[in-house]
Amino acid sequence: MIFRILLTYLRSKKASKLSMFDTGSLPMRATLTDIDFAGHINNGMYFSIFDLGRFDLMFRSGVWDVIRKNKWTPVVQAETITCRKSVKLGAKFTQETRVLGLDEKCIYFEQRIVCNGEIYAQGYIATRMRGRKGAVSNEEIMQAVGLTVPEDRVVPEWVSQWREASALPGARKPAPHTWLGR
Repeated sequence: MIFRILLTYLRSKKASKLSMFDTGSLPMRATLTDIDFAGHINNGMYFSIFDLGRFDLMFRSGVWDVIRKNKWTPVVQAETITCRKSVKLGAKFTQETRVLGLDEKCIYFEQRIVCNGEIYAQGYIATRMRGRKGAVSNEEIMQAVGLTVPEDRVVPEWVSQWREASALPGARKPAPHTWLGR
């Protein structure tokens, strides 16, 4: 994946510029490194492909430059996916990415795998930015990139409930593993 991220970065230099609140689209083809023994892209690989889409949006919007300047690191806090059709070896598809919205903690992305004009897979990803002193507030991020969140970018209630319901304790709190009598 590191080579694909590098290739995405190099291609972003020639691609049209985007705002962080535009929809990014990456044309792709399912390669041998994408598929599993069933001959299609599996659920885990979709998340790696979604990483490429988020990086492409950050590169093309100039947000990546701000992230690097501030020595921040983007991290995924939670993600979920729904798959409806298989993308098979050699198939052309696009990976579509958009910022769904923000809340007090996370920036949410909606991402899709689109093949022949149809949604094959769709994911929702809750992300945060980490700095030297811990989590970076979304207010600080928006100020640094010089953007305000468009009014139409409201996180749906079910997405907020999903993130809260699936959250583990914060990194400074214990999260003991008790399986197998440990």
